[in-house]
Amino acid sequence: MEKLGLGFDLILNNNLIDMYAKCGNVKLACSVFDKMPQRNVVSWTALMCGYLQNGDANASLVLFSKVGTSNVKPNEFTLSTALKASTVLGVLQNGMQIHGVCTKSNFDSAPVVGNSIIDMYFKCGRVGEAARMFDTMPVRNLVSWNAMIAGYAHERNGEEALNLFREMQEKGEVPDEYTYSSALKACSCIGVVSEGSQIHAALIRQGSSYLAQSTVAGALVDFYVKCRRIAEARRVFDRIEHKNVVSWSTLILGYAQEDNLPESMNLFHQLRESRHKVDGFVLSSLIGVFADFALVLQGKQMHAFATKVPYGLEASVANSVLDMYMKCGLTDEADALFREMPERNVVSWTVMITGYGKHGIGYKAVKLFDEMQVHGIEPDSVTYLAVLSACSHAGLIKEGQQYFSSFCSNPHSKPKVEHYACMVDLLGRSGRLKEANELIEKMPFKPNTGHWNESEKIREKVKRKGLKKEAGRSWVEINKEIHIFYNGDSTHPLIEKIHQALREMEKRMNEEIGYVHNVNFALHDVEEESKVESLRYHSEKLAIGLVLVSGGVKGERMVRIFKNLRVCGDCHTFIKGLSKVLKIVFVVRDANRFHRFENGLCSCGDYW
Repeated sequence: MEKLGLGFDLILNNNLIDMYAKCGNVKLACSVFDKMPQRNVVSWTALMCGYLQNGDANASLVLFSKVGTSNVKPNEFTLSTALKASTVLGVLQNGMQIHGVCTKSNFDSAPVVGNSIIDMYFKCGRVGEAARMFDTMPVRNLVSWNAMIAGYAHERNGEEALNLFREMQEKGEVPDEYTYSSALKACSCIGVVSEGSQIHAALIRQGSSYLAQSTVAGALVDFYVKCRRIAEARRVFDRIEHKNVVSWSTLILGYAQEDNLPESMNLFHQLRESRHKVDGFVLSSLIGVFADFALVLQGKQMHAFATKVPYGLEASVANSVLDMYMKCGLTDEADALFREMPERNVVSWTVMITGYGKHGIGYKAVKLFDEMQVHGIEPDSVTYLAVLSACSHAGLIKEGQQYFSSFCSNPHSKPKVEHYACMVDLLGRSGRLKEANELIEKMPFKPNTGHWNESEKIREKVKRKGLKKEAGRSWVEINKEIHIFYNGDSTHPLIEKIHQALREMEKRMNEEIGYVHNVNFALHDVEEESKVESLRYHSEKLAIGLVLVSGGVKGERMVRIFKNLRVCGDCHTFIKGLSKVLKIVFVVRDANRFHRFENGLCSCGDYW
């Protein structure tokens, strides 16, 4: 009877640990565990799961290490939990050690352990080890296949993910919603619309129940959006029975990606009026859209909205607002928000340093870089890239060399080719070509330029898949309306008047300051007259032409133009001359930096 009583107490206490842990009270679960006169493997595993479920993976692993010093032997669930904790922490060495324990105890043949090993290796970036584990598993279940397909999709190896998706069905395994979601993700990452559409068709044949599964429905919307099939994405979205925030945000960003900002904003307003709470991810993503399009008014409205909701206080949201202000050219607003932020992480500092660098305000970027370290924030490789770029644009040679040397000597950091490129650029701008060449020769890896054969192969692959490179486009906001122009665009209703205005301005600039087109920036296989004409079709000139036609320069002190690619040399010269003739400041943001054109000069010093 005494043994029966102890056994009953053990079961009861294990159940208490499990209950308290699942209710989020790990402290009570731990208290029960500590007072237990007798513990078994279930006791240890239940508390490990409790720590893990409540976000303390490190405590779960510490507890696992104590199992070895007790007289209790871990079972497959103990080992699986320990592997999951290692995965959460991203510590490959711990995971490999636990894998070794699993192998020695023959638990690696248990599906629950094997699946955790596969997931751990994928999450730690060791694809080969994950594949070897999968290949040697004596028994595979649906979770095994899902782990592999999801892993390959996460690694953007869509071909291999889809191969496994076909193979599992050939072997008689029936996919579930997680399989389909991962397969759709694989299709979107390699841009294979036909395969994704086939999966959609297979889901339809199974009945409309898939639309009730938020995971699958969301994956379908995401697939169509990423494949630039916004109409199909909308049809799926409209049929989803229970829409979640992820589906809403995916479609909102999809419309923004297609330059359909009115519909994007319309959907956002619908989301705000729905029962769903706008979370930090949606806020950050939408603010990111306003940042990319430099929509100042909408960005400020979103900032005001963010301050009124709980998620608006998250660092990720605040960082997005910082980035928006910087990309809109509002450096003072960005600085004011940065100084008021209750929590600033490495991303916050990096956004500010990057922004100042793109505006050519190198001294402020350098000052912030030094200040962040005083505050105990360790710069990462992206921060170093930002400050080196800022030094390059501002001609701060001494500071750039000092930061690069510090970065190279840090045992926890490893400079990449981008960091060397920044230093070469810095030295090249200052005329120190010999030092720049020596730096290239001393790099621990080969330069990444000049691979023309590989470049041609990639171009051919892109053509075969029907993918297109990002088109050059510029946009301008006039009377709260965004007007977008592509290179060679002839679709705007005022296009004839735009060309006429540009011709008249070219003539005036030629007479007053001797401006002529630089045809080196036109297509090479056309006549001279056509080259001049083609330069007039560059998207930034069309945007400026619309400003001229709509009287946007009258009474204005500053005109803002935005471009998604690098501004060409001819357009750069044209805008410089325009600022001198019209006595207007033009601020142009291109893919590299901000250009402030004033009185015939540019803030970039004609080097960008």
